[in-house]
Amino acid sequence: MNTNDRRSLQGKRILLIIGGGIAAYKSLDLIRRLRERGAEVRVVMTQAAQEFVTPLSAGAIAGGHVYVDLFDWRTEFDIGHIRLARDTNLVVVAPATADLMAKIAGGHADDIASTVLLAIDKPVLLAPAMNPHMWSNAATRRNLAQLVADGVTVVGPNAGEMAEQGEAGIGRMAEPLEIVAAVESRLAARHETAGSLSGRRVLVTAGPTHEAIDPVRYIANRSSGKQGFAIARAAAAAGADVTLVTGPVPLADPPAVTVIRVESAREMLAEVDRALPADVAVFAAAVADWRVAEPGAQKLKKGAGGTPKLDLVENPDILATVAHGKSKRPLLVIGFAAETEHVINNARAKLDRKGCDWIVANDVSPATGIMGGDRNSVHLVTRDGVESWPNEDKQTVADKLIARIAVTLAAAAK
Repeated sequence: MNTNDRRSLQGKRILLIIGGGIAAYKSLDLIRRLRERGAEVRVVMTQAAQEFVTPLSAGAIAGGHVYVDLFDWRTEFDIGHIRLARDTNLVVVAPATADLMAKIAGGHADDIASTVLLAIDKPVLLAPAMNPHMWSNAATRRNLAQLVADGVTVVGPNAGEMAEQGEAGIGRMAEPLEIVAAVESRLAARHETAGSLSGRRVLVTAGPTHEAIDPVRYIANRSSGKQGFAIARAAAAAGADVTLVTGPVPLADPPAVTVIRVESAREMLAEVDRALPADVAVFAAAVADWRVAEPGAQKLKKGAGGTPKLDLVENPDILATVAHGKSKRPLLVIGFAAETEHVINNARAKLDRKGCDWIVANDVSPATGIMGGDRNSVHLVTRDGVESWPNEDKQTVADKLIARIAVTLAAAAK
């Protein structure tokens, strides 16, 4: 470990919540790795975690008291679980078991770990660990989607052999050094953006649009809205006054964000126009290019006449409309390009055609899992060149984008 590594977490307070899985033994090494880099580590253990490692072991390595009981009179005389939630820079849950993830997603608070997590107002990093069948279970996938939508960052799990004989697949907890790297990345992004957009107005669009064919059918795409919501969340955390105009998605409103929900492209354009002026506009929505000229007043029926003909007309181009605007054009207009081939070339062409300042481009081919998934791999295309970012969770991508926006606005103000 070099000198820079030793200081990378100097002065940071990390709250480590150890869940009840066989991977709990790795948490002891994780404590050591975090402390090597200067972090102060406080430890909370679930009852199940204590079946795998002891509070004595964790406390000896952390150099402090280990919290195991919500009703411990020695620590709860001043509402200790709230103090733990407030007096930290980041919460790490490792291992994050299927049960613990379900509790967090559902907002349960029946022990010290879940109560602290419900009271937290700081970033949360999960390192899931469970049997591959538990990881792929529909309930776990729903819980994971909810947690990501709530702004939780996830590292791992990795593929490999399980503790159970003959079991292998995705479910191994990330290694301690991988978790440390994720901690450093999450805290660095938060540090770079904290307060950096105070006094600024940011407009974000997200999700798909639904263009009616008849009262029960519509034209849409597979956009989940997760990236747009993550950007709105990151902008609000940076101190901006944020308006999020979103198409139909089942995501909870990000905290401290004004959310306007719409259905169609024309509705989205109208709400975007109302939300202007703004300093920055980030158009992450995947707006349908076309709509039916005359949607059916009643449900279209099959009949002897064959397949009904749909007369399609082009929807308004929201990105180009705002980018080419005169009186209310934001200082920085950013579009997204979801491509399946020639990603960078298509993004450069879109940058010129739309008249925006930046394009965030990604490959949404089915094999990438990006469309609707929890991770993204993007290229930031500007008139100065192209930056290719690594594959990261969507909240980290959002934090990095907001950091770049803040730097650009600060430079423009000089």
